[in-house]
Amino acid sequence: QNLPELNLENKAVVDHLWGAKDSVVRSYLRDGVDGWRLDVAFDIGFNPLEALTKAAHAEKPGSLVVGEIPNYPREWFPSVDGVMHFGLRKLMIALANREIDGPSFQRMAARMVRDADYEHMLKSWLYLDNHDTFRLATTVPDAKARKLAQVLLFTLPGAVNLYYGSEVAMEGGDDPEMRGPMRWDRVAENHPDLAWTKQLIALRKSNSALRVGDFRTAEASGNVSSFERVTDKAGDTVLVLINPAMTEVQTTVLVANSKLMDGDNLIDQLGGGTFKLQGSMVETKLPPQTALVLKPRLTTPDGYSNYK
Repeated sequence: QNLPELNLENKAVVDHLWGAKDSVVRSYLRDGVDGWRLDVAFDIGFNPLEALTKAAHAEKPGSLVVGEIPNYPREWFPSVDGVMHFGLRKLMIALANREIDGPSFQRMAARMVRDADYEHMLKSWLYLDNHDTFRLATTVPDAKARKLAQVLLFTLPGAVNLYYGSEVAMEGGDDPEMRGPMRWDRVAENHPDLAWTKQLIALRKSNSALRVGDFRTAEASGNVSSFERVTDKAGDTVLVLINPAMTEVQTTVLVANSKLMDGDNLIDQLGGGTFKLQGSMVETKLPPQTALVLKPRLTTPDGYSNYK
């Protein structure tokens, strides 16, 4: 197979692709598509991508241009609306497989989010596997470790992408294995990975902070990664704690959130456990390979609330 290389400095080429009213980018948007996912977008370059994105927005305000860009994302905005999170994928898998520790994951993920424009990061695609990578069940064969990666997928900032079959733990290595046909024989309500995926989808749908909230780290002792997703409402706060190690860890977490009231009960949205916030701290033992997704309980059993 041969792919022609187009000269993007040639006006006729530009007009055909995105510049003219009847160009590919503009005409498809008029015909009903909502946006473009551009393959190998980093090869196109900053300036042509920015011109393409501006043309898409002019044709259809609110349309989305996402680039397959494994480069560090900081300077690729606003040339595109979002990137594919190659870097965050590597970090999530490395943490789950204990190739990096919790604090290192936290520092690197926070740096990546901080360096880029946050609104564009929210529009970027989060994924753990796709048609170009080994499947998640192959890269992270341990089921408990895989759950940790999936919790991160659904709680970090970005638009979650699920690759078909990952919800039933399909395996697959090098091409063409990762593109194998769907294992419909595994699709059953009692499949543990399917039930877990549905739980995470429901978690994200029911928490606006996980979809659009700000991201900030929380300081924790020990081999723990911790961060918050927050909005302007205290009750939306989500605190995520991850212990990737094979051993239990005693941790003290500083929750630097002035809107959370002292003495709050924080409820784990995954397992239902209760954890106390006292003096801006949460002190707890985290079992091996455990994730907590904590939210404040806004009222006591008798109906009293500090958040009137």
